[in-house]
Amino acid sequence: MTLPSLPERFFVTGTDTNVGKTVVSALFTLGLNAAYWKPVQSGLEPCSDTDYVRQVTGLDASHFLPERYRLTQPLSPHAAAAIDGVRIDLADFTLPDTDKAHLIVEGAGGLMVPLNERDLIIDLIKALDLPVCLVTRSTLGTINHTLLSLAQLRRANIPILGVMINGEKNPSNRDAIAHFGQVPILGELEPLPEVNPHTLRVAFQQITQF
Repeated sequence: MTLPSLPERFFVTGTDTNVGKTVVSALFTLGLNAAYWKPVQSGLEPCSDTDYVRQVTGLDASHFLPERYRLTQPLSPHAAAAIDGVRIDLADFTLPDTDKAHLIVEGAGGLMVPLNERDLIIDLIKALDLPVCLVTRSTLGTINHTLLSLAQLRRANIPILGVMINGEKNPSNRDAIAHFGQVPILGELEPLPEVNPHTLRVAFQQITQF
């Protein structure tokens, strides 16, 4: 199936933390020769997600935009902000300008991760008015997590580009997500032997038809 071209700007979120959002963001950043922006970074050791994407893509500094919030602790943004003595406010976020054809915006954790006492990541997506690529695992439990996330996005009237499945291929889970979620599968990213510009380019060419 040939999928439509991706929009100029979109948001990469996930069904959970450590689900593969950053590798998928790197895949799109390199494959689309895009700019990358992480609005909220929680945790700076051993490196930030922006630093990681820059390392594994090999792209120069012109592709990377500074975070709005750089929080020192690897916690939910609301908790990390409290430790650092700052408060995250939705009014502080505006899409940065870039001369690249595409802008990849990566979230922190899943949709319902708190930014402050009132707002969640999903509220940030809504405020930025961006469509979403949802990253999900291929393994057991993914159907429930994916369908719940899709339901939240639809409840908020946020456009869904599709789902990127990360991990060993699982045709049964893939088909269930496509059927019950009524959503395009943008690709299936199998584990890479090493994450570097070559493996990312090959994976992008193999799993996408953009």
